[in-house]
Amino acid sequence: MSSDPPDTRTRILKATLDLLEAGQGKGVRMTDIARSAGISRQAVYLHFSTRAELLIATTHYVDALKGSEARLVASRTARNGIERLEAFIAAWGGYLPEIYGIARALLAMRDTDEAAKDAWDKRMQDMREGCEAAINALAADGKLSPAQTPQEATDILWTMLSVRNWEQLTIACGWSQARYVEAITAMARRVFVVE
Repeated sequence: MSSDPPDTRTRILKATLDLLEAGQGKGVRMTDIARSAGISRQAVYLHFSTRAELLIATTHYVDALKGSEARLVASRTARNGIERLEAFIAAWGGYLPEIYGIARALLAMRDTDEAAKDAWDKRMQDMREGCEAAINALAADGKLSPAQTPQEATDILWTMLSVRNWEQLTIACGWSQARYVEAITAMARRVFVVE
């Protein structure tokens, strides 16, 4: 028994993801996406009114494919701030290798492509909100170090968990994924948590 072919919107999203990952940061035009999806350029615009909208939707498509919501359950249901911090780091740290292809493409394009910049900035804002929730949970428990404000702590955690830092440690330095998560978690506890 064969499965139904994907709907047009899904074909567009899959084509966009495939082209972004294959292009490693080279510009991906709406014409390229339409051709890859087997539809007209006009059909792409019927589903996505702008290229930025399409690129943002593609990041959400990746989230759906990779089960990002399920990954965040442990963080969102943590019993305390320390648990939430550690669960968020584990979730995001484990997710980074899976989204690295699209992240690398958007990062490479963002300086010259406004739509890519918008898509990347939206994704990083979403991730920052997770950092902020973890830091606020620590603060609510009275466990946030007085060395920084919640805003500053959020800034630091957000930077610690950046794709570029993950890339540097795992790819350039050769750290294993497990070592990366372990080290970032230990560092976060030292920087943010008052025992």
